[in-house]
Amino acid sequence: AHALEQAGATLMVLEMVPAPLARELTDELHDCATIGIGAGKGTAGQVLVMHDMLGLNLGKNPKFVRNFMAGASSIADGAARAVAAIKDGSYPAAEHTYAP
Repeated sequence: AHALEQAGATLMVLEMVPAPLARELTDELHDCATIGIGAGKGTAGQVLVMHDMLGLNLGKNPKFVRNFMAGASSIADGAARAVAAIKDGSYPAAEHTYAP
């Protein structure tokens, strides 16, 4: 991560990185924002694959996926629920995060 930052990276996606390491990297990197997917709340932002967060996939979901369509009235409502959960800190929860 440090080598990528030194090479000029300004954004880094941390997928399935244990939450403590993702937070440590986020705190240490100065010119490179971190975006987490399964990496806990300690990153600068969160990303989800739309089909996963809307429960539109076939097969087993990765640990970090939460179906935001459950109880939603529309796709727009499901997406709004995802945004709200990220902003209020209820997502990702411990069950959506990889730990060492």
